[in-house]
Amino acid sequence: MDPGEAAILESSLSVFYRLFVPLRPLPAALPGRMNVIDHVRDMAAAGLHSNVRLLSSLLLTMSNNNPELFSPSQKYQLLVYHADSLFHDKEYRNAVSKYTMALQQKKALSKTSKVRPSTGNSASAPQSQCLPSEIEVKYKMAECYTMLKQDKDAIAILDGIPSRQRTPKINMMLANLYKKAGQERPSVTSYKEVLRQCPLALDAILGLLSLSVKGAEVASMTMNVIQSVPNLDWLSVWIKAYAFVHTGDNSRAINTICSLEKKSLLRDNVDLLGSLADLYFRAGDNKNSVLKFEQAQMLDPYLIKGMDVYGYLLAREGRLEDVENLGCRLFNISDQHAEPWVVSGCHSFYSKRYSRALYLGAKAIQLNSNSVQALLLKGAALRNMGRVQEAIIHFREAIRLAPCRLDCYEGLIECYLASNSIREAMVMANNVYKTLGANAQTLTLLATVCLEDPVTQEKAKTLLDKALNQRPDYIKAVVKKAELLSREQKYEDGIALLRNALANQSDCVLHRILGDFLVAVNEYQEAMDQYSIALSLDPNDQKSLEGMQKMEKEESPTDATQEEDVDDMEGSGEEGDLEGSDSEAAQWADQEQWFGMQ
Repeated sequence: MDPGEAAILESSLSVFYRLFVPLRPLPAALPGRMNVIDHVRDMAAAGLHSNVRLLSSLLLTMSNNNPELFSPSQKYQLLVYHADSLFHDKEYRNAVSKYTMALQQKKALSKTSKVRPSTGNSASAPQSQCLPSEIEVKYKMAECYTMLKQDKDAIAILDGIPSRQRTPKINMMLANLYKKAGQERPSVTSYKEVLRQCPLALDAILGLLSLSVKGAEVASMTMNVIQSVPNLDWLSVWIKAYAFVHTGDNSRAINTICSLEKKSLLRDNVDLLGSLADLYFRAGDNKNSVLKFEQAQMLDPYLIKGMDVYGYLLAREGRLEDVENLGCRLFNISDQHAEPWVVSGCHSFYSKRYSRALYLGAKAIQLNSNSVQALLLKGAALRNMGRVQEAIIHFREAIRLAPCRLDCYEGLIECYLASNSIREAMVMANNVYKTLGANAQTLTLLATVCLEDPVTQEKAKTLLDKALNQRPDYIKAVVKKAELLSREQKYEDGIALLRNALANQSDCVLHRILGDFLVAVNEYQEAMDQYSIALSLDPNDQKSLEGMQKMEKEESPTDATQEEDVDDMEGSGEEGDLEGSDSEAAQWADQEQWFGMQ
């Protein structure tokens, strides 16, 4: 036997004897030699989770059959490494069970170490230093609970960690959990603790701003690092911009972020572009919102954040093929985020497949319960299916998560109006008007409710005039003003309003309403043109289709003259040219009937 084979045989026998032959406690590792626990720890550190799971399971069974085989500290380590491997395999309940057993073992180990006097064994010192952190075990347990949607249990386990021992990631998780539970004060405290330890934790800054902490106060917590670290002069402006975002001051937020984005060092930043796109959307400027989303998407083809809003905007414009392609692309990137499911849900919703939209919205919420767009999608689907009370619950939750987003309030008010709860709708619209300020969007929302009550028609007119003075191109205000003019049969005024609004933009709804107004003043040819433009923008717009079909049924003056000529010929007995044409007449009759059915 050559020396190499002899060395391999000796090593194999050594491992065999150490693992299976001695049914007695493993001796402390001699200097330079590793025991089986060391091998498990090294595999865990190397990321060999499946290997750790198999080996630790076997070793734990051995320990259960012979409790003296491993020391308490060794069994604690085995339980933690085994739980870590279960966590990696997403078996969260099983992992929590093993982590709990590990903590019980650690508690027993602590009691034993207090009672037993020190023997002066130098080998035990390195072993104790290698023990997994009890605080880290509790953090992983909290992670398991959050994955299982058991936030109260996650808070309880993290609350049990003394404040001085909490790491930044523990404080960050606690802050997010407190915020989700509506406990603002402890959430603010935890976010501030994160910033105290890590002053450049930008997500913690956003968390504080979302909880109404003043931007100046937040900026003061980062002042030292801004002054001491070069190239961070933009941070104070960044904080100022997002302070405007969270107070609902969209115009100032847009201006501030634009000033940041124009700086050479921050130009073409995907996060800033995404924030700009979202702000334009909130301000009702859908055209610029779509442009910014497209710009961000070109810079980062794998971008997921914000794509749910982008898909919704495309669906509203009738670009359903683009929405379908976007959904497929996002699913190829990740199906574990809410955004792909919301985008597909928007495609279904605007294809009038409300049951499927409901399912996709529910799936998105399951993946991310904080997804505002998913809640809005599911709420809209429920409303259109006649399940208004369930829809109201979802819109209220969306408002809780995003109190500065007007579309959340619009959905809720639409539910109130659908259930004839005009009083509740009026109270909500007034609250939004007072909370978010008198801008074109809030004025239009309040006017929408006023239009439902004959007593408040004049008030609605005043509100819409104010909205259009602020933003003449605001589509929702134009639509509602046109609706009011239609009731008053002031078609010429309505045509002038719509032509002015369409001078610098093209929108399916505006073209369709203009077509309706032109029909009312007998401008049939131009009305047909407007319906055609509307359908080119949104081929699925049913009302434009109905308008065209109604016009096709109407007899043109030329057709009427021809029919009178035929009647004259029949009356005078001049039938020569018409003999033998029964089959052709039948074909024309069939065609007229077909058009009439469209």
